[in-house]
Amino acid sequence: MSPVKQKGGKLSVKKPEHKVRIVGGMWKRTPLAVADVAGLRPTSERVRETLFNWLVHLRGNGFGRMNCLDLFAGTGALGFEAASRGLAHVTMIEENGTACAQLQVIKKKLNAVQVSIYCADALKFSGQLARTDRKFDLIFLDPPFRKDLLPRVLPLCVRLLASKGLVYVESNEAVTNEKLRFWMEDSVPGLQIIREGRAGQVYYHLLEMKALSPS
Repeated sequence: MSPVKQKGGKLSVKKPEHKVRIVGGMWKRTPLAVADVAGLRPTSERVRETLFNWLVHLRGNGFGRMNCLDLFAGTGALGFEAASRGLAHVTMIEENGTACAQLQVIKKKLNAVQVSIYCADALKFSGQLARTDRKFDLIFLDPPFRKDLLPRVLPLCVRLLASKGLVYVESNEAVTNEKLRFWMEDSVPGLQIIREGRAGQVYYHLLEMKALSPS
């Protein structure tokens, strides 16, 4: 930390600016400043690289036609990574005003015209979207840990997903297909885990909409 002289000759300690870096795509290696907001937890470079390796394998040829929803945008690490990789449009939702303002600064810096940012409650916003015909091919869910938000928001995501849509989930505990069935109350169609991993205390998962069984 660097000392900063203030009026009266007193010294204060200036915190180093926290940044994340875009891993790939047209903005590869671009550093993005992170707002000084308690609880913000950027998805690590390692995890983002793994996630997008999965996505390239599964949907790489269709990135230019995909719409993405980042419901708990936070630092924007996931949403801007998606835009950098060529997804057609990314909608970011962030409730904290300071974090949301920083997302707008980053959008302007990158001239990210394919990114829309809304300062709103993720649950309320997703509920509003679910009452419309808006559909997304990819949804990022990285909510604050230990607030039990996944059981509330995942059923809404089912209503927002396009055919063969994907949901990426980060959590402080493992998500299982049994948990998903319980949260969805056995609704059809539902979601199933197709990829998963762990990095330290973070569990990450890629979910896909199940195909309807022939009647």
